[in-house]
Amino acid sequence: MLTYVLRRIAMMVPSVAGIIMITFILTRVLPGDPALMITGEQALPEFVEKVREQYGFNQPLLVQFWDYLKQLIRGDFGFAWHTGHSVAADFISRFPATLELTFASMAIALIVALPLGIIAASRQNSIFDHIARVLSFLGSSVPIFWLGLLLITLFYSKLGWLPAPIGRISASINPPTHITGLYVLDSLLSWDLVALKDSLLHLLLPAFCLSMGTMAIVTKMIRASMLEVIRQDFMRTARAKGLSERAVIYKHGLINSLIPTLTVIGLQFGYLLGGAVITETIFVWPGVGNYVTESILSADYAPIQAMTLISAVLYGFLNLTVELLYGVLDPRVRYE
Repeated sequence: MLTYVLRRIAMMVPSVAGIIMITFILTRVLPGDPALMITGEQALPEFVEKVREQYGFNQPLLVQFWDYLKQLIRGDFGFAWHTGHSVAADFISRFPATLELTFASMAIALIVALPLGIIAASRQNSIFDHIARVLSFLGSSVPIFWLGLLLITLFYSKLGWLPAPIGRISASINPPTHITGLYVLDSLLSWDLVALKDSLLHLLLPAFCLSMGTMAIVTKMIRASMLEVIRQDFMRTARAKGLSERAVIYKHGLINSLIPTLTVIGLQFGYLLGGAVITETIFVWPGVGNYVTESILSADYAPIQAMTLISAVLYGFLNLTVELLYGVLDPRVRYE
């Protein structure tokens, strides 16, 4: 298995190299002059030119690309001038917020999608099946930005059930003692019930909004897998042995149907982790996605390139992890 893992990691290298090159070129064709963004439009031309020279914006693209590669080899993701910190420092401070939002979104999606898909498959063409298919269609077709604005209008503006969708915790409440950076977990570990309640209320809407797409995809996948498994001979044999329908569905059917669903769940986790840009922007969530949006608006190259590179590497390792999990769930899988 070690040889297989090393070979898969080696196969990721050309993909990562291509992503580095494409991202570098695309960021350079973004509209806007980063030197003007730094100095301001009212700055003297001499000062603007000095900033271009300082940051290397006046160098040929090949020279800029070579300098960027040397930075990456040193483990340096660059400097984010719009925050005044290194990109690595900004990522470390903001990544826990994105990770917390991702875990919450995935938890909501799985809690809803797995039972819904199982019930829809075990009661095919029933009212439950039709409801599951309609919800899956809506979840995969409704735009995230529209859903987010709708949720804010309903639960904050109209009903007033939830706090203002700004940040991870109310300004009037002290954040929990920093342990992991995840506010909900830190509140539990420090037993700060006030911070726990408020952080959960702030987390609810963005997590639900972000989970809708994953919820729809996992529901359709688990339903399709369950329908295929239910028709297999071993399921009929289990019923013939006198096992209850619940045992047949959950003990035999679910385990086998989860094997192909793992791929979708793994890919969706990577999508949630790297693609929460719109949700974080709408809810002013101080995570990596919102940070990248600010960088795009500021024409700040380094954070955009770093986020793209990190997302690509995460996707690759998540795919590898899912493939290795196949071997745990299905002993017939061999790694060669």
